[in-house]
Amino acid sequence: MDASAGLTLLTRLGFAARGLLYLVIAYLLIRIGRAESPSGALDYLAEGGGKALLLAMIAGFIAYGVWRMADAFFNIEHHESGKKGLRERMGAAGSGIVHLLLAWQAVRLFQGSRSSGGGSEAGAEDALSLPGGELMLVLAGAVLIGVGAFQIVKASKCSFLRHLEPGVAHQPWAKWLGRAGYSARGVVFAISGYFLVRAGRQGEASEAGGIEEALTWLSEPWNMIVAAGLFGFGLYSLIEARFRVLRGVPTGPIDRMRL
Repeated sequence: MDASAGLTLLTRLGFAARGLLYLVIAYLLIRIGRAESPSGALDYLAEGGGKALLLAMIAGFIAYGVWRMADAFFNIEHHESGKKGLRERMGAAGSGIVHLLLAWQAVRLFQGSRSSGGGSEAGAEDALSLPGGELMLVLAGAVLIGVGAFQIVKASKCSFLRHLEPGVAHQPWAKWLGRAGYSARGVVFAISGYFLVRAGRQGEASEAGGIEEALTWLSEPWNMIVAAGLFGFGLYSLIEARFRVLRGVPTGPIDRMRL
């Protein structure tokens, strides 16, 4: 197996790891009323699944992150030219960075370090300590709101199905799981963006928040509806782990950098 095929195989593991995280986030809220961030879900999995599961998730997150970054730089998913394609590649870069950070958090858990929590608030505090930090937070929040809107449009148009193998893409269960999942993610991203805008305008890091705070902010039954959608996204990610059409990562440039 060459390097590109091996990385592609591990990327499928990354889709599965992402799906497992969302399933845990949704499960904890629906079953025991506990809102958690991805870091908190990793903590929960580390307690129950042990180091073998963490190792698998580390490998998957790294491969997925590298694949998304490769898409951003080398356009391996063949995004169209122009502003739309540029936005999609920027989104791929952002997703790659997020999953590489998740891999780092999983590595720390593997080494025995617990998640410190307060990720969004800590990040906002760091931003506010910089010149123009308030404006940076407002802009970051506006971008996140835009990403949320894009997720909802994606759910409406079912454009996510074009990445699946045709035999699965035409199945109603795949379409509706994806629709529910991307809609729920869009809502969570938009709320998180609103929190960032609020933190920037008020100059208060404590006003920032991510998935955990968004789910806590929503009242019943909307929090449960969104959690059910996130559960659907977890299941859809597992479908992608098996049936997504993945183009190989061009490892040639990476290999040449080593020489």
